[in-house]
Amino acid sequence: MHRPHYLFVTGKLAEPALRRILADLGPRAGFDYSVSVLPISVAALATTPWIANHMTPPAGIDRVLLPGLCAGDLNDLHLPAGVTADRGPKDLLDLPDLFGSSNPGPEGKRDKGEGDYGPYDIAILAEINHVPRMTLDEILKAAKSYRDSGADIIDLGCDPGDEWAQTTETVKALKGEGYCVSIDSFNPREVEAAVSAGAELVLSVNSSNCRQARSWGCEVVAIPDVPATLEGLDQTLETLQQDGVRFCIDPVIEPIGFGFAASLGRYLEIRRRYPEAEMLMGVGNITELTDVDSAGVNVMLMGFCQELGIRRVLTTEVINWCRSSVRELDLARRLVSYAYHHRVLPKHLEPNLVMLRDPKLREHGSQFLKELAEHITDRNFRLFAEEGLLHVLNDKMYLEGGDPFDLFARVSEKETIDPSHAFYLGYEMAKAVTALTLGKNYVQDQALNWGFLTRPEKSHRGRREENPK
Repeated sequence: MHRPHYLFVTGKLAEPALRRILADLGPRAGFDYSVSVLPISVAALATTPWIANHMTPPAGIDRVLLPGLCAGDLNDLHLPAGVTADRGPKDLLDLPDLFGSSNPGPEGKRDKGEGDYGPYDIAILAEINHVPRMTLDEILKAAKSYRDSGADIIDLGCDPGDEWAQTTETVKALKGEGYCVSIDSFNPREVEAAVSAGAELVLSVNSSNCRQARSWGCEVVAIPDVPATLEGLDQTLETLQQDGVRFCIDPVIEPIGFGFAASLGRYLEIRRRYPEAEMLMGVGNITELTDVDSAGVNVMLMGFCQELGIRRVLTTEVINWCRSSVRELDLARRLVSYAYHHRVLPKHLEPNLVMLRDPKLREHGSQFLKELAEHITDRNFRLFAEEGLLHVLNDKMYLEGGDPFDLFARVSEKETIDPSHAFYLGYEMAKAVTALTLGKNYVQDQALNWGFLTRPEKSHRGRREENPK
C-alpha cells in the first residue's frame, strides 16, 4: 500500500516546532514527510511566487502543504505533474487536526460543521412577543431576522386584553413574504382573523376554546387545563379528534424550581399515551427564565426532543442571554439528529456551538518560546498567551507577565513605541487576557473563536498592506 509523501513548507523560526509535531504525527497518520525550510523567518509572510523561486520540491512527493496564511495562487508554485498543493492550518498546532489525528470523534468524524448533517426533523417556531405594541415594519424586520437564523414558523405573540386590530393586515403581509405563520392567542376574534388571513397554526387550545377550533380549518396546539396534572388534556384531544381538527400536544415545560423535572416526566407520559401524536415544547420557559447562557440549555432540550419524537420547539429571544436562541436551536437540531440517527456521541461534530471556551487548549510550551526568542532577528513583536501568562518577544526582549499594563510598561522601558503600534499591542493584549480568562486559544492577529458568534477580524498585516505608509 502506497504511503503518501508530503512536503511541509516552513520558515526558520517554526522549523523546530514543525519537526517535533511531524515526528509524532507522521507515524500515527500514516504518511512520510520532508520539510522545506525557506530563507525567511516567518513563512506566512511569503507569497506563492516567492516560494516558487526559493523551493525545489524533492522527487517522490505527493502533496505540498504551505502555512495557512501564505498569500497567492497555489498554481504559481508550478509543481510537477501529479503533485498537489494545499494550505495547512493558520496555526501550526492545528496541524494534527488536518489529518484527523488529534482526539478524533466517533467513527473518525470531526467538526462536520453546518450543512453536512443531512436531514433533520424538528421545526423551530420563533415567537415575536407583544406584536400589538409593534409596527408592521418592526414585525417584518423581526421575522426576517428569525428566518435568517433558521426559524421555520413565525409565531405572533398577542397580549391578553383588547383585540389586536392589525391581525389580518400583519398575517397577510407575512404570508406575502413567504412566511409560515402561527398565532399565539386565546382571543377568538384574533385567532379567526389570523387563520382567515392564512395562519397555519394556533397556540393554544384547551377545554375552554377547543370547540371553536372546528371552524378554523388549521392545526392547533393542545395544552392541559392544569399542566401539573394534565387535567383536561385527554378530553380536549377527544373533542378535537371528533371534530376532525389536526393537533399538536404541548404538555407545557415548567421553569426550574416550579416543577421542571415533573414536567419532563409529563412529556414522557404523553408520548406513552399518544405514541403517534405530534408534540411541541416551549423551550423558552427554561432558557428565558434561567440565569445561564442559552446555547447549552437549548442543546440539552433539543436532545430530549429528538429522542422523544417532539418535532416542534417554540422559542423567544427576549432576554439578552437568549438573543441568539433561534440560531442555537438551528445548529442544535442538526447536531442531535445526526448523533441520534448515526448512534454517535454529539462530540467533536459541531464547532459553532462551543462559544465560551474552546474545545481544547493548544500551547507551544516554554521550550518553543525560548527557542523562538533566541532566533528572532527583527523588532516585530510576537505575542502568546500560555500557562496563565502573556508573553512578548522580539529581537530585544522576551517578557512575560499576567498584567498587560505592567507588561506594556516594561516593553516601553526597552523600546520606544509609536501610538499606532501601542494601540495594536494594547488591542492584542486585551484579546490575550480574554483568552487566558476564559480558557480560549489566542493567536496573534486572529479573532478569538466564539463559535457561530465569531466576528471576522482583518489582520494587522492585512491592514498594513491595504494602507501602506
